[in-house]
Amino acid sequence: MEIMKEDGFRKQLKSGLSGGYLFFGEEDYLKAFSLKSARDAVCEDKSFEIFNDMKIDALDYSAPALLDALMPFPMMSEKKIVTVNGICPDSMKPSEIDDLCDALTALSEYDYNVLIISVPAGGIDEGNLPKRPSALLTRLSKYLTPVRFEPISPARLVSWVGKHFAHNGVEATPEVCSFMIDYCGASMFTLAAETDKLAYYVLGNGRKNVTVDDVKNVSIAEISSDTFALANAILDARYDAALDALSVMKFRRVEPVIILSEVSKVICDLVSIKAMMEDGKSSFEIASALKMNEYKVKKYMSGAAGKPMKKLKRAIELCAEADIALKLSPQGYTAIEKLICSL
Repeated sequence: MEIMKEDGFRKQLKSGLSGGYLFFGEEDYLKAFSLKSARDAVCEDKSFEIFNDMKIDALDYSAPALLDALMPFPMMSEKKIVTVNGICPDSMKPSEIDDLCDALTALSEYDYNVLIISVPAGGIDEGNLPKRPSALLTRLSKYLTPVRFEPISPARLVSWVGKHFAHNGVEATPEVCSFMIDYCGASMFTLAAETDKLAYYVLGNGRKNVTVDDVKNVSIAEISSDTFALANAILDARYDAALDALSVMKFRRVEPVIILSEVSKVICDLVSIKAMMEDGKSSFEIASALKMNEYKVKKYMSGAAGKPMKKLKRAIELCAEADIALKLSPQGYTAIEKLICSL
């Protein structure tokens, strides 16, 4: 089984997409960016976008809904794009996987579609890649081209931050970009928001060069430890502790969408680690499989140990509901407060 990487998908964008793709892996920001790029490539005529860009979110997904999206012909175009965003195959019943595979067989019949199923980080057991993919990943790869989105290297991340600053009309040295990554963390969602904010701040002060002091004064420090504490408080139904952790993030002006993204990632990581613990894997084996720091894995193993898998998976569903609530209306922190009180 051959697995395409993100750069390989970018090359296919230029030569033309066809068939189906399965996005998986750790870097959700690049998945979202690639989804948008695919939509732009397939739906060049925006006046017909309503007919040729069919979106299915996790809460609306079902095998019949997928078939209903695949069947119609594109309008004034050779192809249309169908995207399924946010489903977690690891959380699906065997019968639901069978129904999904049955629906995917229709791709060859409705070959005017480009189908992309994007799985959030931790949403599918990858196995031990590249040599031993999981049975589920292998099965889905019979119908879809698997595209793995791995965390990008530190050097490439520094370059990406610099380009993001330049796009906003300011400049930052590699040293400043590297400091910002150390300060804010390696989440591309967080870094994108922080580079935009810093650029506006610097330009608003009549300058064009970002400094280390600007990062310290304006940017938000890495929130991974805070979101881990928040996620565990939510899962343990410690509502007061969860609301206290959220209030600290409010004070630090952390955007609700960033909080929810990080909390969702923590819970997905806990699901993956819990599943591997139940299979008898050691912390070293889990760290190797998930490409995580072993110290962090041990911390997550401790957090996952006393939590039922059913509760963890229910938390993922609630995160998806909160995400949709944030996208459909400006609920802000209220959507996260509802999440805290729902489990």
